[in-house]
Amino acid sequence: MTKLSLTKKKWCEYFILSNINICEFWNLNLIHLSDLSDELLLKNIAFYYENENVEGLHLNLGDVIMKDYEHLWNTVSKLVRKFAVGKPFPLRTTKLSFLEKNPSPIKDTAKENIPNLGFISMSCEVVDKFVGDLLTDLPFLKSDDPIVTSLVKQKEFDELVHWHSHRPLSDDYDRTKCQFDEKSRDPHCLRSVQKYHVFQRFYGKSLESVSPKVVVTQAVKPKNKVIAPKNKKAHETKAEIITRENKKRLFAKEEEKEEKKWSVLSFSIEEEMKENLNSGIKNLEEFLKSCKSNSVKFRVEMVALTACLKAWKEHCRGETTKDLNIAVQMMKRIHSLMEKYPELLQEADQQLIARCLKYLGFDELASSLYPTQVARDDMKKTDKYSIGIGPVRFQLQYMGHYLIRDERKDPDPRVQDFIPDTWQRELLDVVDNNESAVIVAPTSSGKTYASYYCMEKVLKESSEGVVVYVAPTKALVNQVAATVQNRFTKSLPNGEALCGVFTRDYRHDALNCQVLITVPACFEILLLAPHRQTWVKRIRYVIFDEVHCLGGEIGAEVWEHLLVMIRCPFLALSATISNPQHLTEWLQSVKHYWKQEDHTMGKNIAFKRDAGRCATSPKDYFRIKESYKVRLVLYGERYNDLEKHICSIKHNDIYFDHFHPCAALTTDHIEKYGFPSDLTLSPRETIQLYDTMFQIWERWPRAQEFDPEKFIHFKNKIVIKKLDARKYEESLKAELTSWIKNGHAEEAKVVLRNLSPDSVFSSENMKRMFPLLVEKLRKMEKLPALFFLFNLRDVEQTAICVRSFLEQKQKRQRPPKADKEAYDMTNKLRKVKKSIEKQKTIDEKSQKNPRKMDQILIHEAEHNNLLKTLEKNLEIPQECTYANQKAIDTETLQMVFDRVKFTRKGAELKALARRGIGYHHSSLNFKEKQLVEILFRKGFIRVVTATGTLALGINMPCKSVVFAQNSIYLDALNYRQMSGRAGRRGQDLLGDVYFFDIPLPKVEKLIKSNVPELRGQFPLGITLVLRLMLLASKGDDPEDAKAKVLSVLKHSLLSFKKPRVMKILKLYFLFSLQFLVKQGYLDQEGKPMGFAGLVSHLHYHEPSNLVFVSFLVKGLFHNLCQPTREGSKHFSQDVMEKLLLVLANLFGRRPLPAKFQETTVKFYQSKVFLDDLPKDFNDALREYNMDVTKDFASFLLNVAKLADMKQEYQLPLSKINFTGKECEGSELVSHLMNCKEGRAAISPFVCLSGNSDGDLLLPNTPNHVVLRTIGINHTQAPVLWSEILDDQGRRMPLNAYALDFYKHGSLTGLVQDNRINEGTAYYLLKDFALTIRSISVSLRELCENEDDNVVLAFEQLSNTFFEKLNGV
Repeated sequence: MTKLSLTKKKWCEYFILSNINICEFWNLNLIHLSDLSDELLLKNIAFYYENENVEGLHLNLGDVIMKDYEHLWNTVSKLVRKFAVGKPFPLRTTKLSFLEKNPSPIKDTAKENIPNLGFISMSCEVVDKFVGDLLTDLPFLKSDDPIVTSLVKQKEFDELVHWHSHRPLSDDYDRTKCQFDEKSRDPHCLRSVQKYHVFQRFYGKSLESVSPKVVVTQAVKPKNKVIAPKNKKAHETKAEIITRENKKRLFAKEEEKEEKKWSVLSFSIEEEMKENLNSGIKNLEEFLKSCKSNSVKFRVEMVALTACLKAWKEHCRGETTKDLNIAVQMMKRIHSLMEKYPELLQEADQQLIARCLKYLGFDELASSLYPTQVARDDMKKTDKYSIGIGPVRFQLQYMGHYLIRDERKDPDPRVQDFIPDTWQRELLDVVDNNESAVIVAPTSSGKTYASYYCMEKVLKESSEGVVVYVAPTKALVNQVAATVQNRFTKSLPNGEALCGVFTRDYRHDALNCQVLITVPACFEILLLAPHRQTWVKRIRYVIFDEVHCLGGEIGAEVWEHLLVMIRCPFLALSATISNPQHLTEWLQSVKHYWKQEDHTMGKNIAFKRDAGRCATSPKDYFRIKESYKVRLVLYGERYNDLEKHICSIKHNDIYFDHFHPCAALTTDHIEKYGFPSDLTLSPRETIQLYDTMFQIWERWPRAQEFDPEKFIHFKNKIVIKKLDARKYEESLKAELTSWIKNGHAEEAKVVLRNLSPDSVFSSENMKRMFPLLVEKLRKMEKLPALFFLFNLRDVEQTAICVRSFLEQKQKRQRPPKADKEAYDMTNKLRKVKKSIEKQKTIDEKSQKNPRKMDQILIHEAEHNNLLKTLEKNLEIPQECTYANQKAIDTETLQMVFDRVKFTRKGAELKALARRGIGYHHSSLNFKEKQLVEILFRKGFIRVVTATGTLALGINMPCKSVVFAQNSIYLDALNYRQMSGRAGRRGQDLLGDVYFFDIPLPKVEKLIKSNVPELRGQFPLGITLVLRLMLLASKGDDPEDAKAKVLSVLKHSLLSFKKPRVMKILKLYFLFSLQFLVKQGYLDQEGKPMGFAGLVSHLHYHEPSNLVFVSFLVKGLFHNLCQPTREGSKHFSQDVMEKLLLVLANLFGRRPLPAKFQETTVKFYQSKVFLDDLPKDFNDALREYNMDVTKDFASFLLNVAKLADMKQEYQLPLSKINFTGKECEGSELVSHLMNCKEGRAAISPFVCLSGNSDGDLLLPNTPNHVVLRTIGINHTQAPVLWSEILDDQGRRMPLNAYALDFYKHGSLTGLVQDNRINEGTAYYLLKDFALTIRSISVSLRELCENEDDNVVLAFEQLSNTFFEKLNGV
């Protein structure tokens, strides 16, 4: 019978798979194609029918099962007619037994019973406050239990090796390399600091053209609540009158100056406009940008309009096809005059504008502006001047990106450089009121200005307050630091600095500055450091840039910890958050918590002050008065429109097809989700949508209503604004949606299909065509451009490939004899130089002879002449470089080049930069990144290939963005971050996005997909819990420290509004505490002990940090680290390599693909595959893993009670229920299902494969075995399996890069053999070296014996490794 069931399953699969070819696009419902079988149940069925039933046990099958079985049998028999299926009943068995001889029924198959372990009792305030509500329901161990009595091993270890493992260690801040000795008076050091500040200001100036501002501390005056009488007249003081008059006089003087400037330039510009209108207009607009006087600007615009009209008339008289570019320029001038200077328009000016409109064929608009008929002789045969389309269509189709944006005209006294929009003023109000805000606005919209306003406010308040700016990457940290140093100058006491930096690589003025720029992990170090709390209390504001990193998979929890630990107000900035309301609500709940805590602590402070026990400074008390409000500030309008293009290759050339955003959508998508909120159309695309809709549905009843010339928001408007176009776009989208919902989905489908680009032809070898793509963009004037790729090697190789293309091009153009001439001149130059030096040496020894002096001058003149000729010979022709030579002077360029003189990639980057090319990725040195960033912003470099790290806030706006490589990392979030770089505000009114070698379905998915919502990651880890307990027990201010710890524990974004998840987190917290107590890191009062400090220092490397200490405590390192001879302090190479092998297995785990082991490639320098741990270490690791796994499996049994069993009993994809309640009446089912015991903590879906709770104890148990709705899996267990398996169960070997480098000291060897990018290899090795140093320093601090072998061995290894690293 079982065999028949399996045969029937195969028949079903046969039928489905054999009929796939008749389904279009594989659009086949495969839900009912069975994928898993309950192995245990099948065995029990076989045992029953082959043994028990034969022996006389007859059990009722049940009506429901009988009917289902019969229906299924009959259905299958109809589908697979070519097989003889037979009838469903009676059930039959086959002649051959399905089971082996002497079978037995599968009863309880749990491989090993999981002990339900009791909890070790703890008495600790933090524990009671956080999990007190759970403690009553948990089983606790008695004080004489063996587990409790064994908690003394740490003490025994200390006595054995004379260590003080409980001794406080220096913290991560102290150990971070200081860029300069802040207290040094050494002239060399002072000169280095000076050079650093000079460069930072230069770097800052390249980022923005803002004049430095001197900040003076102003005492904060308390707000006076007394309201002045209303009848009291405002009296202007004499000083105010003088100031007003001076401003007036200065303005008049400036206006006079600008009038003179225009009178000087006007003739040449007017003449140029006659010769070449476009070139003349360009110069005229350059003048308008620098001019501040409205009256002068108005006159200039009128001159331009007259020139445009004249050019249009002349053009139309001579040409049959019209160049609409002249008409566009004319309408641009009309837009400007009508919107910016309406109060200056006289009747004659209005008459000229009306005349221009009439010549363009916009008669109705001309009449509405100036009804009096224009002189007849001027208006004869105006038809030949008309552009032939309506004014609205013309403006939308040809002038979309020139449409005037709605901007406020009233200045804000708080902002000097520009007039802020309404939403920006709201941000300034937030800062003025000491409030917090979540700010979501597009890239380049100006949201960062609020950050600098906030800094200025704190700098003015006092010299004590601190602003912390948290940036996601080191590159962004350097950029913001430079901007701050360029923007602000302040006189501070000795030893104090305005701006400081703290990253894992280095720190500079970090704790003695007023503006600290840092990365999340380093800020977390300061907030969790028990003895840094005095400094933490000085923080007045925290700015989180790119806060959407809160949704990332790596490091997201750190952002969470920061947001919930800070007590001061904050600004959280991002361009890409899809659920900002949810985030704001969560942050508001955190602020409510701090409001209550501050109230409680305020009471305690007051009580202690009254009791005379506390002399609290007014500064601390002032903190209680801060606002707890969190505002949400949203702004969705990009300044520039973005248009998308698909690159295709036809006839060995590159073509661009415009990609309409609506082409990415389907009618199903619109019906279910509507239009994506950030899917905006340019005015040109809006017109294209209307035309397609009109063309597809001939009887469209609302066609006239949506005709652009008749649309309600455009009626009788001379000037169409951006906001009007946006309303038209929204109305068309709503209309298309109504088509889909009201029975016209077919027409809508055709509309969307017709908007798609024509079929895209592409070549397999698109990489070869990349230089042609860049060349084409240059010809189309679409540079500067950023080209995004996702593989570091490709980023570098692609840039080099473009340079080679230009070099070959230059070689082809170079005259045949040019190289020989250059060679001859170089030789001649060397001889002349030699003779000059020889003559100078002779002159120094003898008295100077006038004749010889003349000879030297002749030689020098010859030298200079030869040098100029040689430079001209070697000069790169303009068409063989993308560099803009005029963008930067030679001296500045040399200064930037000199900074990378000794860096690894310096020479290559300089060679690329001379051709106007650069590359940018995370593995570059910060000086190398700065070279590319500065020269790109200056406009010298115009082609940059980059990875996604550049998109995280780096200020490198461009005209075009090109996606040049497909990758799993190219998702909706990265697409928006990267494409947001296109379109430079103030320079480009339109940004272009190009897709090169990206499949069309992927393009569509990127455009229509929403950015993932921020829902939080699992927030806790063993080491974090230990660090929190360290802070709670050793913080400078115990009350404040405990409040911070509880805030982290209580306010996870993952558990916000989810009480069940909160309960799971509480249980995980308890599991963590039990683990830490058993391992000897906490005592039963929650106080740190043993090697708690060392474990927390290595928090970057959980669980390797925990395994390392377990090895140390077992004495394995003392056994290994034996010197070459007794009494010696030196260790053999063999010992060092073994020690490094252990550390590489713990802290340098970089798996290689399983297939890589089968390679036949010869390795020249490296071993490549890392050996396993030595046997004693491996045994200790196995023992550690099993102890932890048992505890974790026991914890999972407790958590399993909180699973959502309704979801668990649904198949993951199809959501089909399989609870089996319909089979409860079957005797056979009850008899067969006796194998369900021992399956409380694993997914019932996975039970079908024969898994049980015992599998939780096995190494490398897949995460999907655990109940999926509890949100916890094996990644949260602090175990380190020596073997890493891939999805197919194959072992993935570890890369031996650290040990290989230690042996041969070659980065090239790692690139060649270990297959690691050079930059990545360097940073991996640096990180590994810092880990060894951190361990070495910690061990030295913990050990009182100066000659301890383990300490000496680690110091020798650390020094040797750093020597080798510094060598490259």
